[in-house]
Amino acid sequence: MNIRILLAIFSLVIISACGEENYIPKPKAYHRLMLPEKQYQKAQIPDCPFEFDIPQYASITKDTLFFNQPPSDPCWMDISFKGMNGKIHISYKEIGNQNKLPKLIEDAYKLTAKHIRKAEFIDDRIFHKDDVHGLIYDVGGDAASAVQFFLTDSTTHFLRGALYFQSKPNYDSIRPVVDFIKTDIQQMIDTFEWKE
Repeated sequence: MNIRILLAIFSLVIISACGEENYIPKPKAYHRLMLPEKQYQKAQIPDCPFEFDIPQYASITKDTLFFNQPPSDPCWMDISFKGMNGKIHISYKEIGNQNKLPKLIEDAYKLTAKHIRKAEFIDDRIFHKDDVHGLIYDVGGDAASAVQFFLTDSTTHFLRGALYFQSKPNYDSIRPVVDFIKTDIQQMIDTFEWKE
């Protein structure tokens, strides 16, 4: 008698599971991003020979170590974007006997070129405003860095920046954030000035 009850329950479960609705698996998707409103402020960077605007949702942290050594200049820093897992790594060098401008530009180019293996494209744009000149690289595809740039006055100062995310590169998933931060980088570059 116990077997008959078990068979009846099992039959009811099977029959109720076979409804007319077809199950359709949901496609893989990424989390919806709630991007903040863009508002900018002058970055507080004491003791550095430059200034620029950053968004209010970003923060600056000066580097204290670079490969377990003090950085070569106290104006090396990271600009972190809260909630977006992204950072712009900034390095600064004073042009002089040890840091010749052609070598600094070549190094910036080589660091960008390292992404060629994973990049679908690398587009460059020239930037020029008063005494700030530079090059901005847009790196497409699953490269580790989506945007790189350098700025200089051609005689005294050289600054390099690179946007990285603290996640595995997947261009499709990070593209909305990359596009969002690209406008912040453009604002930073447009408002960039060398201090006298």
